[in-house]
Amino acid sequence: MCPGRHTWNTEALERIAAAEELDIAPRRGDGSLREPPTVRVVRDGDELYVRSWHGTRGTWWKTARTSNAGHITAGAEEADVTFTPESDPVVNDRVDAAYRAEYGHYSGYVEPMIAEQARATTLRVGPQC
Repeated sequence: MCPGRHTWNTEALERIAAAEELDIAPRRGDGSLREPPTVRVVRDGDELYVRSWHGTRGTWWKTARTSNAGHITAGAEEADVTFTPESDPVVNDRVDAAYRAEYGHYSGYVEPMIAEQARATTLRVGPQC
């Protein structure tokens, strides 16, 4: 485990956030990567967040929540990452706002992603050291 919290370099953060979607492959208990589903990512300041459309029943989320590690691909950007649960209501309100701003033009997408079921799965995605 790395001491302290690591942050994205500006270029990687901007490329990942601009991609809108990323392939997220959480690590299984044996260290192998799970088949990556495509999920939507949002940026809040210098942080990236993802949520599970299926709430806590989402299989990728369960694996990410258990292992707290994985690999993402967003366009040409790839990174080994950590997943940290985010339960702070103030941060989750900002993540809700980011989902509205980023994906509000997709009919029927935003409301499920800001509902309690999805909010309960908010994970901060950080670079692994």
